[in-house]
Amino acid sequence: MPENSRRCFLPVILLISLLLALLPLAGIVWFVVTGTLTSVDGLFGCLILVSLSAIFLLDVFWQMRDRGWLHAGNKNKESSKAAGSEEG
Repeated sequence: MPENSRRCFLPVILLISLLLALLPLAGIVWFVVTGTLTSVDGLFGCLILVSLSAIFLLDVFWQMRDRGWLHAGNKNKESSKAAGSEEG
């Protein structure tokens, strides 16, 4: 597969992962609205849905970090490098 077509699919994959992360949250809202959250089935269902949502949100986070859209982790590395160079 050529590199240009691969780059075209990356935003689509990001959107699909984001959609698949939000759908389980709608299921949790459904458990709350119907009042079955306090049953054993509701608790385990919510646990499964939260796990699914967390997996897809983690995938979205990694994709955004790899593209350079998130710079939160890089600030700590740069400040520690600057502090290390000042001490030595």
